[in-house]
Amino acid sequence: MHNADKLPKKQILSLQLDLQKFEPASAEEKQQQERMRESTTFFRDGMRKLFRNPLSVFSLVVLGLILIVIVFAPMIVPYGYSEIITVNGRRDKTAKNLRPFEYSPVEQAAIDEGQQLFPHIFGTDELCRDYFIRVVYGARVSLGVGLFASLIVLVIGLTVGSISGYLGGKVDMVIMRIVDIIYSLPDTLMVILLSVVLDQVIGSKLAGTVFAKLGNNMISLFIVFGLLYWVGMARLVRGQILSLKQNEYVLAARTLGAKSRRIIKKHILPNCMSVIFISTALQIPSAIFTESFLSFIGLGVAAPMPSLGSLANSARGSMQSFPYKLVFPALGICLIVLSFNLLGDGLRDAFDPKLRR
Repeated sequence: MHNADKLPKKQILSLQLDLQKFEPASAEEKQQQERMRESTTFFRDGMRKLFRNPLSVFSLVVLGLILIVIVFAPMIVPYGYSEIITVNGRRDKTAKNLRPFEYSPVEQAAIDEGQQLFPHIFGTDELCRDYFIRVVYGARVSLGVGLFASLIVLVIGLTVGSISGYLGGKVDMVIMRIVDIIYSLPDTLMVILLSVVLDQVIGSKLAGTVFAKLGNNMISLFIVFGLLYWVGMARLVRGQILSLKQNEYVLAARTLGAKSRRIIKKHILPNCMSVIFISTALQIPSAIFTESFLSFIGLGVAAPMPSLGSLANSARGSMQSFPYKLVFPALGICLIVLSFNLLGDGLRDAFDPKLRR
């Protein structure tokens, strides 16, 4: 026993085990072991579960098709969203309130002469403008407003929520009281007031810019999102950070002398990204619906620039005679909002650790 203590550990282990009972692993067993130990990441694992959800895949397909249409349709359709239909260089005043795939008498005469004209897929409106391209531009505006507004909410809410949750104490109390005050402000009234103020202050300065096409109402809408709609994101981030900042790895980083900015950036926010990502995906349909609602009551984009809400509003007067004018923009709003809601639910099921089995 005294001599065994002087032997190396490998020799001691070989004395205790019968090596004849062991044999080298085969190539198939090694390959099986490699498959069992396939490396993965949090994002890759979440995306794998996301694509296993049929509703999430359906929403991604619908959103992909919508993006393809709003990007490439203006390149194919020879009409503009504000242009009156022309035939042989002349405005066609007979192309008014045409039904889907219907031609005006002037266009039909040109077709009989051998000309090839692009069909009016959704018909035309009361001003002889192609309705399909107006719906396409309306979807582009609504989707762009939703994405940009969600980005504003994400940046402001993430910054304020991180500061409030990490610092805590009096800073957290002051920020949360400000959040409570902002919750009490009516968003529609703020949009109206800001539209009036912006029209008087910077209305002339916007001439000739991209913002002039959108109008003061849309600029005020972005400002309202930046002032009011970030509070939900801030509260969500604050709650996550309050539960994470007491973990051992955060205390270890603070003990080693890491600054607060680095701790938030490297240790806390990465563990909150799943919740933040999901909340942002669910914020997009909310922003789109808000823009559509404001455009429906006349507080959206400036004419002649269309949005889905303004198109639905203008179709109310002729709903009995031309119901399809209301169906197309309403269907666009439903598809976009429903797709983002389903995608947000799928992201929540795939990336939220509490919902994993």
